[in-house]
Amino acid sequence: MDPGNKQVKRLGGTMIVLAWLGVLALLSLLFSKLLDWQYNPNKALGSRTLDNGIAETRLLQNRQGHYLANGAINGYEVVFLLDTGASTVSVPQSLARRIGLKEGPVTRSQTANGTISTYRTRLDSVELGAIKLRNISASINPHMQGNEVLLGMSFLRKLEMVQRDGSLTLRQQHQ
Repeated sequence: MDPGNKQVKRLGGTMIVLAWLGVLALLSLLFSKLLDWQYNPNKALGSRTLDNGIAETRLLQNRQGHYLANGAINGYEVVFLLDTGASTVSVPQSLARRIGLKEGPVTRSQTANGTISTYRTRLDSVELGAIKLRNISASINPHMQGNEVLLGMSFLRKLEMVQRDGSLTLRQQHQ
């Protein structure tokens, strides 16, 4: 066989391998984005302020039936997990330290896993789409893993909530 033909075949084989690697990388990226969206479909929130001054934010359920959404605490971006069973907003201690929350008095909190010690704190502002509330009571939880903030009733009770067909609409009456 001619050495030139061997080189062409080798180059062709290399190009085919590179093409397949490119296709696999693209598919991995697409599936990663799809899984990320299925986990938190509310990275870009559907929000608006109505003519009467009512701020409204619409959330979609994720595949597990939970409502996760990007938002902010004191201007720092966070991911919220809405939890109507939580009395207050609960921030993991590692995240609280990164965003500069001050640990207040120790308090005892009842969780599904028993009674734990947490620290009281106040949040200057909590934002979820067009909804922005100030001076929200919260707890800093040294036992929480990860970076998701439980958005409890100290925030949610100030809103009107309507759940229908896999979505949750939150309305803030007065801005």
